[in-house]
Amino acid sequence: MAPYQAPSQPSQEQLERRRLVGVNAETVTDVSSVDFPGHYPGEDHSWDAAKFRDNFQVKFYQNDPLESSFSLIGLDASVANAFRRILLSEIWTLAIEYVFVYNNTSIIQDEVLAQRLGLIPFKGNKKGLRDFLRPYHKPEEGSGEKIEGYDYNTIILALKIECTRNDQAARGETNPHKAYHNAHVYAKDIVFKPYGEQTKYFSGEGAIQPTNPDILIAKMRPGQCIDVEMHAVMGIGSDHAKFSPVATASYRLLPSIQILKPIIGKDAKKFAACFPQGVIDLEPVTKKDASKKGSGFEGHEGEMKAVVKDAMKDTVSRECLRHKEFEGKVKLGRVRDHFIFSIESLGQFDSEELFIESIQVLRKKCLALKENLSNMVR
Repeated sequence: MAPYQAPSQPSQEQLERRRLVGVNAETVTDVSSVDFPGHYPGEDHSWDAAKFRDNFQVKFYQNDPLESSFSLIGLDASVANAFRRILLSEIWTLAIEYVFVYNNTSIIQDEVLAQRLGLIPFKGNKKGLRDFLRPYHKPEEGSGEKIEGYDYNTIILALKIECTRNDQAARGETNPHKAYHNAHVYAKDIVFKPYGEQTKYFSGEGAIQPTNPDILIAKMRPGQCIDVEMHAVMGIGSDHAKFSPVATASYRLLPSIQILKPIIGKDAKKFAACFPQGVIDLEPVTKKDASKKGSGFEGHEGEMKAVVKDAMKDTVSRECLRHKEFEGKVKLGRVRDHFIFSIESLGQFDSEELFIESIQVLRKKCLALKENLSNMVR
């Protein structure tokens, strides 16, 4: 029997090298994750909560109500992608589900008008949206069930507007905004009609209203009108994109740029031009650099050299790999466990609140899975 050998640990240099996804001129290498037990013989890569807690980091770059950007460092790609998918399709939000057309003499067909109205994002008192309104479950087609709306699951909105001539307009006026009243129908023309307990939660500035009042719904001319009633309900993006709370939620891996050999003079300027502005900077070669033997800077004191200033701004276009003068001097890659998230909220909830909500959703999924596994072994 072979003697027991304690698991060995790789050096920090080896770990850093394994974190990189290679970006070459024509290929991408080392795309698979390697930090799982058994991949490297004699190394212990079993998951450890304390180790994860020590290595995991969150860095914020922008945190505005409608847009946020931050990095999650030390995560597996599966977890990062779970957050993205939850943000897109599993957070409950309010949107118009039913449109009852009483009169529509505009040039827009009823079904197109209903589709436009459904895609308008709304906002309101966040406490009411989270705690008072409940998810709405539509009856299945053919089941015979009636659509039942209550104050805790249905918001009633109305749009009743008619285009008329402006008697005060100058003769021969061609500007429709001056020649007519209500020539353009906007989201701000939608009226919220609270009922029941809704008056306690949605009133004043917290009333249900479009996040952007200037969304154009239709254009009309004298004699045309729109009279519709709308029912808005809580839903999730996996049912329809109109319930998605974000304009976009995406992530990308942190770019890695390693200059292996000195790039000096005209080559340095050309090298900087291969990247977006701010990625590569030019610095003078110091006396200390020029005095080091084997550094490649000997005899170039005072000349400009290329240095990496901010790799995060890089788009990984691989332009520098097309030029022979940079062959063997630069190595491109991406850090496999550094995810740069970008979240653009539609305004119903703040961008940072949406990410926190996605964490809660994932947590509930994990607890449900844990409970089901426990029931399986009983």
